Amino acid sequence: MVPHRVGEAYPLPSDRVLAEFAAALDDFGFAGEVWDARWRLAYLSNEYRTVVNAGQPLTRTQGLGEHFVSREMSAVREAWPAGPTFESFRTALSGFGAYILHGTPGGLAALRETADPRLLEVLETLTPEPPPAAWGTRVDVRFGNRTLGNDVLMFPLNGTDGAPAGFGVLVKPEMRAAVLGMLALGDARLFERMSGLLEPARRPAAVLFADLENSTPLAKRLATPAYFALIRRIASGSDRAVVDAGGIVGKHVGDGVTAFFLADEAGSESAAARGCIEAMRGIRAAAQRAAESSDLAPTDVSIRFGLHWGATLYVGRLMTSGRAEVTALGDEVNEGARLEACATGGLALASKALIERLDAGDAAALGIDPAELSYTPLADLPTATEKARRDAPAVAVCEI
Repeated sequence: MVPHRVGEAYPLPSDRVLAEFAAALDDFGFAGEVWDARWRLAYLSNEYRTVVNAGQPLTRTQGLGEHFVSREMSAVREAWPAGPTFESFRTALSGFGAYILHGTPGGLAALRETADPRLLEVLETLTPEPPPAAWGTRVDVRFGNRTLGNDVLMFPLNGTDGAPAGFGVLVKPEMRAAVLGMLALGDARLFERMSGLLEPARRPAAVLFADLENSTPLAKRLATPAYFALIRRIASGSDRAVVDAGGIVGKHVGDGVTAFFLADEAGSESAAARGCIEAMRGIRAAAQRAAESSDLAPTDVSIRFGLHWGATLYVGRLMTSGRAEVTALGDEVNEGARLEACATGGLALASKALIERLDAGDAAALGIDPAELSYTPLADLPTATEKARRDAPAVAVCEI
């Protein structure tokens, strides 16, 4: 039975074979196109629509029923924020346009009425040919003022009786499988959360700062490969703890990490605050496991924490050719860093603003009774730094 899709922008094709292929594209997260036997657009997968709309869901259904090389289909492609460049599309068409001519009733003569003239001049140089079992090509996709190469795999789709039903198209970034494998080693949950932060905006969130204490003496004491292995174990364990708790990993700076727990992502401010505290405990446990794996005493690996609440954080994804990360701006970010710097001795300092976001259920799940806690202004702590006294003296904190 063909799966039912509720509320999707593109209805599944009426042809059963095409519908099953379209459903499979969405079920397995492929970016793909579906064309009928006459090369008219029958479906664009959910992932494909998100990609061509530069990371945002594309809800418009323009193009359905249009021929692969029609003027209207060219206009649709050119309207996509991350669609193929016309020149690369035309070049690719010269390699497989003969199959389109073969599958279009009336061939070139019929296309003269509807084809984009810029593409027709390519098709006029070709002779119709039946398509092979599969073929590949390449197109460049627009991203602002840059382009990214995409590999394209195309193949016929036949019914159980062997009659042509249409054509399937799969698209992926132009990179070797080994590189894709490296990306796959990352946590898909984190990438999914990051994908929702394409547009920077004000987002209430809990903020976590963590840093390894006494890292310089430890680095001097250990052989460089051994110290690198330790830091890698701590970093990977920290990231896993953050993601498991529903957070988003921010920057890794030196031996430290930042993380954000968005209220919208968690479902409530209380859930975001709870996730922040759970991540802190998870990072602490990961650090102790790293110490054990590195044949160090537990006291050799001490992490200090600052946990704070940001009601008006400006959060977004920062992406360059060499990295992708989430960053946040706001006074509360600076204050959270000051809390962490004051948590000498492997303490976890949490602000009153964070703790009081917890509802009764989340507080009980954490084993915390907010009514029993008492707070101290950051400036009054014996471990307060000069920057803390300057930037966040009145922030009330407690040890958790």
